[in-house]
Amino acid sequence: MATTPAAAFEALMDGVTSWEVPKDPVPSELLLTGEAAFPVMVNDKGQVLIAASFYGRGRLVVASHEGYLLDAGLTPFLLNAVRWLSPSAGAPVGVHPSLAPLADILEGSGVEAQVHPEPAEPLEVYCLSAYNDTMAAELIQFVKRGGGLLIGGQAWYWASQHGSDKVLSRFPGNQVTSVAGVYFTDTYGDKGCFKVSKKVPKIPLLVRCGEDLRQDQQQLLKGISELDIGTKGLPSQLLVHGALAFPLGLDASLRCFLAAARYGQGRVVLAAHEGILSAPSMGTFLLNAVRWLAKDQTGKVGVNTSLEKLHALLSEHELECSLEPHLTSDVCVYCCTAYSDREAKQLQEFVAEGGGLLIGGHAWWWASQNPRRSALADFPGNVILNSFGLSILAWTMDPGCFPVPSADSLNYHFRKALSEFQATLNLKGGNLEKNWLAKLKVDGAGFFQIPAEGVPAYASLHRLLREWLRLSKFPAVSRENPVASDSCEAVVLCLATELAHSGTDCSELAQALGVWSCGSDLYLSEHTVEIDACNPGGGDAWVSMGLYLPSGQFTEVSVCEAAACAGLKLQIGCHTDNLMSASKLFRAPVVTHQCYVDRTKQSVSSLWGGLLYVIVPTGCNLGPVSITIKRAVPAPYYKLGETSLEAWRSCVQESPSPWGELATDNIILTVPTADLRALEDPEPLLRLWDKMMEAIARLAAQPFPFRRPERIVADVQISAGWMHAGYPIMCHLESVPELINEMVMRSQGLWGPVHELGHNQQRKEWEFPPHTTEATCNLWSVYVHEMVLGIPRAQAHPALSPPERENRIKTHLENGAPLRSWEVWTALETYLQLQEAFGWEPFTQLFAEYQTLSDIPSDNPGKMNLWVRKFSEKVQKNLAPFFKAWGWPVEKEVASSLACLPEWEGNPMRAYF
Repeated sequence: MATTPAAAFEALMDGVTSWEVPKDPVPSELLLTGEAAFPVMVNDKGQVLIAASFYGRGRLVVASHEGYLLDAGLTPFLLNAVRWLSPSAGAPVGVHPSLAPLADILEGSGVEAQVHPEPAEPLEVYCLSAYNDTMAAELIQFVKRGGGLLIGGQAWYWASQHGSDKVLSRFPGNQVTSVAGVYFTDTYGDKGCFKVSKKVPKIPLLVRCGEDLRQDQQQLLKGISELDIGTKGLPSQLLVHGALAFPLGLDASLRCFLAAARYGQGRVVLAAHEGILSAPSMGTFLLNAVRWLAKDQTGKVGVNTSLEKLHALLSEHELECSLEPHLTSDVCVYCCTAYSDREAKQLQEFVAEGGGLLIGGHAWWWASQNPRRSALADFPGNVILNSFGLSILAWTMDPGCFPVPSADSLNYHFRKALSEFQATLNLKGGNLEKNWLAKLKVDGAGFFQIPAEGVPAYASLHRLLREWLRLSKFPAVSRENPVASDSCEAVVLCLATELAHSGTDCSELAQALGVWSCGSDLYLSEHTVEIDACNPGGGDAWVSMGLYLPSGQFTEVSVCEAAACAGLKLQIGCHTDNLMSASKLFRAPVVTHQCYVDRTKQSVSSLWGGLLYVIVPTGCNLGPVSITIKRAVPAPYYKLGETSLEAWRSCVQESPSPWGELATDNIILTVPTADLRALEDPEPLLRLWDKMMEAIARLAAQPFPFRRPERIVADVQISAGWMHAGYPIMCHLESVPELINEMVMRSQGLWGPVHELGHNQQRKEWEFPPHTTEATCNLWSVYVHEMVLGIPRAQAHPALSPPERENRIKTHLENGAPLRSWEVWTALETYLQLQEAFGWEPFTQLFAEYQTLSDIPSDNPGKMNLWVRKFSEKVQKNLAPFFKAWGWPVEKEVASSLACLPEWEGNPMRAYF
């Protein structure tokens, strides 16, 4: 039997080559929600007029007018429908008397059909119009047990008689079909052209409906002026993406911490931390929520035993409630946390059939503990919530006390923002405010992490966005053509990137973007690379493959079974800085992509392309591993001691890759291929780099060769400063010449890169932020320049000239040596005075000793006093007066303990008193 939407659609459309739709009936547009419903017939306006879905063990087919079920022109489809709906071949089909002509159509085609007022045994398929409100509960259970339901009707006339604001919840047909995510709306369906689709049609982004969800928002926020979640734990951000989901609590940046949704006949309220569900300051909201969730039902409230404080709060207000370890059949509202999905299916059916769910939890901690899994797909709360159109993101937001959002803020919705974004792309007058644009980038990044394969609700949105982006004018972002980060162009770059990372085919997007590509498939070939998958420590290590994946290309990665179980990751690209906070963009905010290599064969793509790496986790001891990569190109790569000069020159001149690398066991430089082509012989340069890296390791008391090589990557734009530390160290393209010119390095020095390498050697145990953050890293700059490059400190940097140093000391002391101004060069001076008196050895010894110490204080005063004591002991001098002169908070007991050591006669600070 066809059990997926794609297979079901194929079965429903078998042999249907055209839609012979009757002309007279005026249908209602159908609204589809959840993860099971999918379109079958869509008109040329994109409106869904026939849909199908799954519920429990059964199935539904819903037509937007009962006339569609009574017309012989649709016989091929109707026969397919009853066959697909039937659990067993040849079972009789029941037809309600209101659709008696349908029985004749079926009988005339050899299907046994019985006119019957209700779905009694032995009927396995039942057909009826959507106007009967006496059998809703019976029909739901009929489908749930495995029956098939064919139902047709329109709701626009009913809405005209009973009110459009009630159509979703009270129209008879919706009381049945909504449990499976299909709603009749009061919107007229266009009777124009109907194209037979070859695959599941797209679900519209927005469907107009008379039922106004703002009334729900008002009811939930009644009597509330502020939402205080300031002391209730660190919340996650929420993603509100379903057609019937809506926000309730937002901060100034539209980050959501409270939301709600209608689903089927029931309702859901979601909080971004379980602490919100028991906070006394949220009492009014919680009472509103429980009453809204209960609707007119009279059953009790079930509260999970993990929420005892909520139970106490509700009991205080005389609500009938009981503590329950799990969902029970006698509750109309159930309250629980989002940390278990054992009852996911039961909770979804509970809500679909009219129950109310109050649920809270955050996903950021789970995500930190499950780095190999997707929070949007696998976090237990999201297993429950995604189908409701609500999700909990792994990203946090600051807690606080927030005013109830304005009507304009509550009007924000991911789907509405996307619709306005589409209108803007198509120059049709879209009106997106800056904060909506910013939120759309964040929501898009979250939404595209929800697995879309086999789920029409998600796959449709992927297809819609892919079409919009392909047809729009993509920004040719570059330094010459920057893009404002709060513009629609920036959103295009972000959404296109996230769409590609979701696994969708991005080759057409890459062409539209005009990003770099090889221009010829002649370069693309299969490569097998052997890497050393051993990483003794120091953090995850990037292992270069010497290959480049062109933009928009899929690559197929093949590994052995052992490698697929080792926690390895494939990374495309090395420019890892996220530029989301930049005011203007010279490139897309995110251009790298990582994925776990957890299968022996898998496909991976990236919109922007990039050098290929295998990420080897700390502690991995797999050894040599062969990895096969398809559709990549060789990239220039020179490894000291391994690559021949002939191979280097051939590769660097012929490679179409725009990036290449120079590597030793201790440092890897990633720079544009255009710069590398002028480098005839990399060996002298890299030997100098290795000497510098050896000096860095020696001062830091670290093993050499490094446990993993440091990396420096050049980029057109980085996230902070002229350069910044990290793995990798990032620098601007302008810094490339100083990185790869041996003569310039020897004559002029290399302060900036070594400064960043020094940052990577800093350790929190002997750092006193913010005072020493930009100070002690310069110890390595001084050391390398003097010990390797032969450049004295006074020449290595203008700030270290004797007059500059003297002036800083005097200014600091004249101001009373305030600790608040003991930073950067002033702080460095303290360490330089010690070094000039005692040499480098005490530093190296202390850095080694600190690696073995335990119970190191976490506060600055405690750590500073420990340093005073340790350095004094190393040099066997009482340094307490020296550090006091600099304004350090030396404790009396530390000073007393050092009084037994000889006085430091050469204390340079004496000259200033």
